Amino acid sequence: MDVKFPIGQLQVPDNVKAEHIQEWLGKIGTYTTRLREAVDSLDEEQLGKKYREGSWTVRQLVHHIADSQLNMYQRLKLALTDDNPTVPAFDQEKWAELPDNSLPVESSIRILEGLNERIVALGQHVADEQLDRVFTHETNGEISVATKLAKLCWHEEHHLEHIKIALAN
Repeated sequence: MDVKFPIGQLQVPDNVKAEHIQEWLGKIGTYTTRLREAVDSLDEEQLGKKYREGSWTVRQLVHHIADSQLNMYQRLKLALTDDNPTVPAFDQEKWAELPDNSLPVESSIRILEGLNERIVALGQHVADEQLDRVFTHETNGEISVATKLAKLCWHEEHHLEHIKIALAN
């Protein structure tokens, strides 16, 4: 198994259908319950574990998931409302070092609870013709609504697996 990409890299079907969207939204909708199962009873030592040398700690991963999902949600909304907006990148490594990352992970789980509820509610109303709407990421180029919905799901699952690997080490 590649511990950097334990569930594989993001794969988006060429022709995204309603079934794909529903599958992704279903996982997003249950994510915080599954994340809580993994991290709720952890002590400080366990929150400091890493899934590989040089990786983020479990605590940093939980905070990163919330930070990144916030950014992706905003980009999704911009793609749905604006005509190909350009969005900035964020330096996730620098964000992971900011002092709010020392807070209990519960603060980020609460963010994710509300955010995922909104992502699911929005995603359930994305029409087929909106799936091809795009935004332009300043470093990654054009990204479609369909790809962003897939990544919102993949990103959470990807890091949940990192957390499980860290805790098994």
